Amino acid sequence: MTASSTRRTTAVQSRIAAVGAIAVAGALLLTGCGDQTKEKDSGSSDTADSSAAPLADQLPKAVRDKGVIKVGSDIAYAPVEFKDDSGKTVGIDPDLADAMGKQLGVKFEFENGTFDTLLTGLRSKRYDIAMSAMTDTKDRQEGIDADTGKKVGEGVDFIDYFTAGVSIYTKQGDDQGIKTWDDLCGKKIVVQRNTVSNDLAKDQAKKCPAGKKLSIEAFDNDQQAQTRLRAGGADAGSSDFPVAAYAAKTSGGGKDFVVVGEQVEAAPYGIAIAKSNTELRDALKAALDAIIKNGEYDKIIAKWGVEAGAVKEAALNGGK
Repeated sequence: MTASSTRRTTAVQSRIAAVGAIAVAGALLLTGCGDQTKEKDSGSSDTADSSAAPLADQLPKAVRDKGVIKVGSDIAYAPVEFKDDSGKTVGIDPDLADAMGKQLGVKFEFENGTFDTLLTGLRSKRYDIAMSAMTDTKDRQEGIDADTGKKVGEGVDFIDYFTAGVSIYTKQGDDQGIKTWDDLCGKKIVVQRNTVSNDLAKDQAKKCPAGKKLSIEAFDNDQQAQTRLRAGGADAGSSDFPVAAYAAKTSGGGKDFVVVGEQVEAAPYGIAIAKSNTELRDALKAALDAIIKNGEYDKIIAKWGVEAGAVKEAALNGGK
């Protein structure tokens, strides 16, 4: 869920089969527009027993003493992170955080915020990390604004934990022949602001011929974009494949949307952390590697039906 200045347009057709597998999570209804007030989440991961945590001694002492890692996240991006009917934060990221917390003996406390403010919150030390389906890119590593090419911050390090491409989706029964990005010329698309989908739409708009303008409407979160499309205010939407597939499987009982065409822009999701916080970074990487090795990672990925995006090991700054 981020912008990238270096494009890798890679069709990942095999992952489309994962749409059916998302049915595992179908019992969890797609929530409405996420609360973007940056409140502390009542559904944070449970604190692990530090005495039984094999990697606790790898944490910085301040974090170990506090027993909490504060996580900035846009909690409106099912199935990666979203709120269930009780208001608890659930999804792929919270489950992975829980498993990592058991290795480290700490609680991961998710705090809600709009996606485009998460790295600012990380720089201001509001959060210890950002974990929010955030694509690892060179621009983000180097603190470069993808739109202007100018340096806007010190950049961050990423611990890569998943791979996802970008998909287009339309209203069910009304795809208007849309299968590729070129088919969007003359149409209107809804996206979440500051995402790969947003960047792809901007790039495509420049390619469209005269008289067939691509209109783009960007929102603070993906739920708002889906609501707009559902109401007939656009012709198509775009988001990361797991999100588009989950929406197609759950929204309106699976009757609202359909994923069309192939995925593009396959790239890693990463946990973002300040470059100066190397001790915490290395501890998190060790924890992620540990749950990959002990099988907990694969169980979580399978639970949410997104096995096609699984990684075999944690990587540092693997984005391009």
